[in-house]
Amino acid sequence: MLEVQTEAKYDQICCSLPGTVRQDGVRGIAPANPNMRNDKLRGVFEKLGFANVKTVISSGNVIFESPSRSAATLEETIEKALPEHLGFTSTTILRSQVQIKRLVDQNPFKGMEHSQTSSLNVTFLKKKRKVDLKFPYNVNNRDDSLLGMYNGAICSVIDLTSAKTPDLMVWLEKQFGKEITTRTWKTVGRILKAME
Repeated sequence: MLEVQTEAKYDQICCSLPGTVRQDGVRGIAPANPNMRNDKLRGVFEKLGFANVKTVISSGNVIFESPSRSAATLEETIEKALPEHLGFTSTTILRSQVQIKRLVDQNPFKGMEHSQTSSLNVTFLKKKRKVDLKFPYNVNNRDDSLLGMYNGAICSVIDLTSAKTPDLMVWLEKQFGKEITTRTWKTVGRILKAME
């Protein structure tokens, strides 16, 4: 995941692949598909010449190093390589280690906990968008709440006792388009730890 900023050096980058939509409406890289497994993903990134390639859990999170400063070029290169080498297409969303750390340091979920009853999520947008929402924003009079927009990422809380994650994902796609990917706050923390 990477956005171009002139002061940033993009040594460590996290690439998140939204993947395909399953029958239940949830997006994700499907580890059951042999071409979507971590070793295959790492192999593609290594063939592209990226250094220190590693994956974080089986959901399309690939960390790598590149001297390139162009997010658009990197995303295009990766998006072109996936169908050639693995037989599937996917939007590629990049963020640098600096950007992930900045998000974590802002602590948008302060005082909240990811649990069996609530899911703390971060939805990364491929392209920054101006939103006409007042935060915090409750989605469709439900218990899904958007806490705010943080540098191209929307932080949300889902009350799992009364809402379904796919409901919010569908709403987010209608509002922001299909070039988005969502990770739990715990996964974002794991990604940052793997980048350090």
